[in-house]
Amino acid sequence: CSTQELFSCYARVWIPDPEEVWKSAELLKDYKPGDKVLQLRLEEGKDLEYCLDPKTKELPPLRNPDILVGENDLTALSYLHEPAVLHNLKVRFIDSKLIYTYCGIVLVAINPYEQLPIYGEDIINAYSGQNMGDMDPHIFAVAEEAYKQMARDERNQSIIVSGESGAGKTVSAKYAMRYFATVSGSASEANVEEKVLASNPIMESIGNAKTTRNDNSSRFGKYIEIGFDKRYRIIGANMRTYLLEKSRVVFQAEEERNYHIFYQLCASAALPEFKTLRLGNANFFHYTKQGGSPVIDGVDDAKEMVNTRQACTLLGISDTYQMGIFRILAGILHLGNVEFASRDSDSCTVPPKHEPLTIFCDLMGVEYEEMAHWLCHRKLATATETYIKPISKLHAINARDALAKHIYANLFNWIVDHVNKALHATVKQHSFIGVLDIYGFETFEINSFEQFCINYANEKLQQQFNMHVFKLEQEEYMKEQIPWTLIDFYDNQPCINLIEAKMGVLDLLDEECKMPKGSDDSWAQKLYNTHLNKCALFEKPRMSNKAFIIKHFADKVEYQCEGFLEKNKDTVYEEQIKVLKSSKFKLLPELFQDEERVLSPTSATPSGRVPLSRTPIKPAKARPGQASKEHKKTVGHQFRNSLHLLMETLNATTPHYVRCIKPNDFKFPFTFDEKRAVQQLRACGVLETIRISAAGFPSRWTYQEFFSRYRVLMKQRDIIGDRKQTCKNVLEKLIKDKDKYQFGKTKIFFRAGQVAYLEKIRADKLRAACIRIQKTIRGWLMRKKYLRMRKAAITIQRHVRGYQARCYAKFLRRTRAAITIQKFQRMYVVRKRYQRMRDTTIALQALLRGYLVRNRYQMMLRQHKAVVIQKHVRGWLVRRRYRRTLRAVVYLQCCYRRMMAKRELKKLKIEARSVERYKKLHIGLENKIMQLQRKIDEQNKEYKSLLEKMNNLEITYTTETEKLRSDVERLRMSEEEAKNATNRVISLQEEIAKLRKELHQTQSEKKSIEERADKYKLETEQLVSELKEQNSLLKTEKEELNRRIHDQAKEITDWMEKKLVEETKQLELDLNDERLRYQNLLNEFSRLEERYDDLKDEMNLMVSIPKPGHKRTDSTHSSNESEYTFSSEITEAEDLPLRMEEPSEKKAPLDMSLFLKLQKRVSELEQEKQSLQDELDRKEEQALRAKAKEEERPPIRGAELEYESLKRQELESENKKLKNELNELQKALTETRAPEVTAPGAPAYRVLLEQLTSVSEELEVRKEEVLILRSQLVSQKEAIQPKVSHNTMTDATILLEDVQKMKDKGEIAQAYIGLKETNRLLESQLQSQKKSHENELESLRGEIQSLKEENNRQQQLLAQNLQLPPEARIEASLQHEITRLTNENLDLMEQLEKQDKTVRKLKKQLKVFAKKIGELEVGQMENISPGQIIDEPIRPVNIPRKEKDFQGMLEYKKEDEQKLVKNLILELKPRGVAVNLIPGLPAYILFMCVRHADYLNDDQKVRSLLTSTINGIKKVLKKRGDDFETVSFWLSNTCRFLHCLKQYSGEEGFMKHNTPRQNEHCLTNFDLAEYRQVLSDLAIQIYQQLVRVLENILQPMIVSGMLEHETIQGVSGVKPTGLRKRTSSIADEGTYTLDSIVRQLNSFHSVMCQHGMDPELIKQVVKQMFYIIGAVTLNNLLLRKDMCSWSKGMQIRYNVSQLEEWLRDKNLMNSGAKETLEPLIQAAQLLQVKKKTDEDAEAICSMCNALTTAQVLSADVIPFLSLQVRLRDRKDSPQLLMDAKHIFPVTFPFNPSSLALETIQIPASLGLGFISRV
Repeated sequence: CSTQELFSCYARVWIPDPEEVWKSAELLKDYKPGDKVLQLRLEEGKDLEYCLDPKTKELPPLRNPDILVGENDLTALSYLHEPAVLHNLKVRFIDSKLIYTYCGIVLVAINPYEQLPIYGEDIINAYSGQNMGDMDPHIFAVAEEAYKQMARDERNQSIIVSGESGAGKTVSAKYAMRYFATVSGSASEANVEEKVLASNPIMESIGNAKTTRNDNSSRFGKYIEIGFDKRYRIIGANMRTYLLEKSRVVFQAEEERNYHIFYQLCASAALPEFKTLRLGNANFFHYTKQGGSPVIDGVDDAKEMVNTRQACTLLGISDTYQMGIFRILAGILHLGNVEFASRDSDSCTVPPKHEPLTIFCDLMGVEYEEMAHWLCHRKLATATETYIKPISKLHAINARDALAKHIYANLFNWIVDHVNKALHATVKQHSFIGVLDIYGFETFEINSFEQFCINYANEKLQQQFNMHVFKLEQEEYMKEQIPWTLIDFYDNQPCINLIEAKMGVLDLLDEECKMPKGSDDSWAQKLYNTHLNKCALFEKPRMSNKAFIIKHFADKVEYQCEGFLEKNKDTVYEEQIKVLKSSKFKLLPELFQDEERVLSPTSATPSGRVPLSRTPIKPAKARPGQASKEHKKTVGHQFRNSLHLLMETLNATTPHYVRCIKPNDFKFPFTFDEKRAVQQLRACGVLETIRISAAGFPSRWTYQEFFSRYRVLMKQRDIIGDRKQTCKNVLEKLIKDKDKYQFGKTKIFFRAGQVAYLEKIRADKLRAACIRIQKTIRGWLMRKKYLRMRKAAITIQRHVRGYQARCYAKFLRRTRAAITIQKFQRMYVVRKRYQRMRDTTIALQALLRGYLVRNRYQMMLRQHKAVVIQKHVRGWLVRRRYRRTLRAVVYLQCCYRRMMAKRELKKLKIEARSVERYKKLHIGLENKIMQLQRKIDEQNKEYKSLLEKMNNLEITYTTETEKLRSDVERLRMSEEEAKNATNRVISLQEEIAKLRKELHQTQSEKKSIEERADKYKLETEQLVSELKEQNSLLKTEKEELNRRIHDQAKEITDWMEKKLVEETKQLELDLNDERLRYQNLLNEFSRLEERYDDLKDEMNLMVSIPKPGHKRTDSTHSSNESEYTFSSEITEAEDLPLRMEEPSEKKAPLDMSLFLKLQKRVSELEQEKQSLQDELDRKEEQALRAKAKEEERPPIRGAELEYESLKRQELESENKKLKNELNELQKALTETRAPEVTAPGAPAYRVLLEQLTSVSEELEVRKEEVLILRSQLVSQKEAIQPKVSHNTMTDATILLEDVQKMKDKGEIAQAYIGLKETNRLLESQLQSQKKSHENELESLRGEIQSLKEENNRQQQLLAQNLQLPPEARIEASLQHEITRLTNENLDLMEQLEKQDKTVRKLKKQLKVFAKKIGELEVGQMENISPGQIIDEPIRPVNIPRKEKDFQGMLEYKKEDEQKLVKNLILELKPRGVAVNLIPGLPAYILFMCVRHADYLNDDQKVRSLLTSTINGIKKVLKKRGDDFETVSFWLSNTCRFLHCLKQYSGEEGFMKHNTPRQNEHCLTNFDLAEYRQVLSDLAIQIYQQLVRVLENILQPMIVSGMLEHETIQGVSGVKPTGLRKRTSSIADEGTYTLDSIVRQLNSFHSVMCQHGMDPELIKQVVKQMFYIIGAVTLNNLLLRKDMCSWSKGMQIRYNVSQLEEWLRDKNLMNSGAKETLEPLIQAAQLLQVKKKTDEDAEAICSMCNALTTAQVLSADVIPFLSLQVRLRDRKDSPQLLMDAKHIFPVTFPFNPSSLALETIQIPASLGLGFISRV
């Protein structure tokens, strides 16, 4: 591509800037050849004319495309130059907070000056095992690459860490060592990795100090070799130090400190053990106060002192040596306070009894006078004589400082030596990784000898670095088979020659040091004369004759000659050293003895840092004073030798480079100073790497990556089947200059800038395509708009026309309506007028007719009235005439009557004068009395009514009313008393008045009472109303309280439910944690068990070969057996014949422990038997006393008790005999001391063990019988006592009453007969019971007799064997064992045949009976009596043989057990024979064998089979533990075996789902709960192994399939890769995709289903798999910033949806697997959400509840301050990565099987023909 094409309009370039070093600008105009000015526009919008250099016409460097900005490998940049590197580092450091970046093989580390959460153990585990390019740059990635190459290439490695002071070299080296210590672990129990890390605090305290640039600056270089064994585990380390800055001991610049250890001592001066050092504040000592800054912010020196002492203790430096070190350091501080007084110009003296010198001498254990003398004098030796010369005060001070530096240097050397001893490997070192922490290139205003040595070392390292980079480039080109062209790179060999060659700077310096009067000035002149104008790299400053300039690879450095000679000589007076050597303090001479024995380069360095020499330099023996000459060996020469040694070491290793950059001088966090960064980039060789890469082909693409990226530049006809040829064809068309690229075997190599050119072409093509797409879319949009507008216009027209039509129709309707209205209106008007006229006419007619009628009526009325008047007048006239006539008649009558009255009057007057008159008067008085009486009655009635109304109040007046009544009666009866009547009437009237008055009073009282009643009523009503109100209030309060109580109860219920749920969750979490801890312990146990087995195998290989004829077999015993299996002696005794082939030497400890255990067990049983015997005697005595008191007791009980006591006595006697026999055997064994007889493998020993076992069995049996007797005695006693008491009290009375009642003799006879029959029945029962007891006793006696005979026979055999030689003894014992087993087998076979015969006979009888019963049911045997049926003999009937009724058991012989385990477990392959089997068939077969052993009540067989099964499963898993099918198969079978043991255990909880037939198959004799626990633990171990297997299978697929593969094509583009090749994101051959993961999941699921694994267990496995997928994906996403993008979030969400779809297809959505992907889902959502406003931050906080704060901030691509502020309040774990190794606790829910055991068939393919179904 031409320059004109690249420098086109809108191209971006870099231009120099004095402030920012480089600034970005944009071209406003295309560049044309010959232009002298470029039209640019800066990023801030300012236009600028950039003038090109008229000489070189060099164009400004171009900016890289945006796709490459922030790339984690600088070599991936298309344009490789300084501004691109600087900008890329700045973007990563400032914007992304990333401190690590690759630059080819170099890791650039920028010090953030802030603690970052990227160094935890989870990060170490994430980088462990990963390829270097697959993760984000990190110091752990470099360490992992070194560790991996060491193991893969069998080559030692080195990590070279360099940089300025304060750039973070020491921290980077420390993290690298921590990585090795964590990943590799220690090969021994000495915790070497902890010691390696513990060396850091010690070396920092004695070798680090505060400088102006760094608070913890390393003032020495060190190279630590970390040694590994053949398994690449840390076994030790070795440290070499370089160039210790000794001058800091005696001088510190402003704001700097001495070494940390001095300030730690001063801070701890108050400690009791430091009182003798007489220390004080740091400002008190001259050597610690010169810098004026004794305290570092945030650092507690006293606390650091504690850490230093702890580290010393860990490294084996005892407290005595520690106090010795502190004593020497304190002495150095006091030595610095020694002052001198001048006598004259050439001599001086120490003040008498000078306190600092006194303290120094006391601490150092030297004489005060000698030290004071030699501090002020020196000894001069000539050829003939020696004399002492005083020195001046200035020389004395320099000598004092030189002595202090020398002591400190030797102490430093001694500590390093002891650290190396502590870290020394105890075994042979196989390989090592070296970590070099050394100064970077230094240039200051004043540069002296120290800077010269440092820069010399950096020149050597840079040369080695350049050669290594060049070599890697060459190897890459040769590997890809591209034409090799020599790359020109800077070779700094001339600069190195200038320094170290003959007549070089160091050579001239050493020569000048040998001159008697050599000086810095004369040395400078020699330099000028030798090199000035002869060497281009050497210059002389214009204004100075005491300085010189050397052009280093990084920059020009001006060195001041002053002090070079003195520092190179490093003079220390020998007399002062001799004084110190004569010290009484042991440690001090030891420092200088080491110096005499081996000249340590460190001791001679001026600035100290010298390495521990590998080759000791032997002092000459011939001449005295050789040691003093050795002191004069120059520092430059030693440093050059040590540097050559270092370079040899580095050249013999594979180097890895870490360049530490200091971003600013003010230690501000994440602040980037471009000027300082560029200086360090130039100095550390990063830009040189870039230049070397740019000189060749820096950009490298695989053919697949190139095809995927630039597919848009190809036409369809260009694409052929061969991708490589396709790329070649297209590239030849795109780039005409073939020198700009090369085709390798797997990659295309591009020159610098070509990728940018291709990106430009691609961008142009995409831009053109985009324009075309935009054109098409815009046309489509406009057409859509036009069609939409046209459609809208038509719609509007349609609506308008419709509206107009509707308006016209409305007009027509209105016109018609108006006509209709007019018609009706006119009709209405005419009708109204007609109506009005008609009404008027009718009204006139009515009025007229009425008038006429009224006239007629008036006339008729007048006529009628006239008639009436006439009638009345005529009647009045008649009545008047009648009245006149009547009056006349009446007058006549009156006259007549008057006359007659007068005549009568005369008669009356005559009579009145007579007595009759009085009578008539009296009659009138009686009438009055009667009237009065009536009135009184009326009043009485009224009074009574009042009395009735007044109720209780009128009772008081009834008496008076009765009196009145009596009076009235008296008056009525005394009617004759006339005279008194009047008086009485008066009195009565008075009485009436009085009564009326009283009545009025009564009425008033009644009224007052009624008023009071009304008032009371009102008050009562008011009170009632108040009570009602209070009642209503109380009701409301009650309702309110009830409501509150209800609410409170509801709240309490809710709270309790919530608390219950929380507590349940917490308990579940605790349970899961406990399960997890338990399962982790099981995992650790299995790991230790495997390690034990490995060690055992190694031991077996190491031991000698056994004797011929004896084959060595491995033990099959599980380590779990000792914990979970029975520890009885029978197991060990019967296992002995099986283990006879093992060497007797190995079994000796085990058998002796067994012998002691047996003895202890026998003694315990004897004691227990004795206690039971005493208790039995006591119970027997009580029973005998009770028997003596109870005379009425029947004699039958006594007989039974006597029988029981006799049986007990016999058992006791037998036990005593057995005990005596056991004692005799033990005694006989102890008397025979021959080792070949009593050896654990000897026959006598085995016989003894067998006899001990039989004795223990007998004791167990006797113990059980004693317990049975005891329980029988207690029950008999309890049963007898209530009977006796009841009989004695009630029998007499009952019998007496019965006798009185039974007067009839017949009744008595019947009762007697019944009692007699009862006694006979009881007697017969007693006889039968006695007979059974006698039979049992006889059988027991027979057994005892057989045991005696067996015992005698064993003793005889033992005696015979003891007389035989060892070989014959073994053969005899074997023969005896075979004979015994044969006899037992024959006996068992006979018993089995008898039982089979009995079973067949019973089956035949059963069938005959069944047939007869069937005939009875039909009715064929109606006349046959039951007795005849019973007595009829059974006749043989020919019945056809049917299929055998199996019991679901499998029988095998004891000797076939190993064969069973071998065929069924060890050699069974899931992919072969087991494919067509019933799921879980091996588990069913094993359980059916266990059932048969349980049926036989053979505990040994059960135990042996279960133990062999468990060990066999462990063996097969150990052998084929990396095969998923094998592990899944045995996990399924182990769980099924465990479920069978539960289902058929006989426990009710496990029998709920069993069929009746299955319940019949339950175990009857043994409780195997302990073995269920062992099998559960085994299942947990298998599950964990299954998880590890599937994790190993899935691990390589996850990152490629979930992150890197583009499931949705075209969403994200491919970036070019640099030297650190990252895994391709394109699905090439061998690359995993999401489909690969899904296929693997399908494979796992189908295998588990095929093996019949429990559904719940499958869910747990799937959940674990999905957790692994989610955790690994999320961890890699967090550690790879290039993956944190919107498109990648879309890819992840799509991939997760595919996994969820898989779960739905398999019906596993309720397994909890989806929830394990929640953190990954939230991280993907976080990559896609907006991050601008506070609402976005709040939404992110609520959305990302499954992510920690560190994870959210790490996945946050754009720094979002509002989100960071909100996340500060979250209290969650600071963990960044998920624990991908976490295993959820597994449970095995009980899953009973519906399969009937008796229906299971054993396939012949299993080779189990020796097993028979029962």
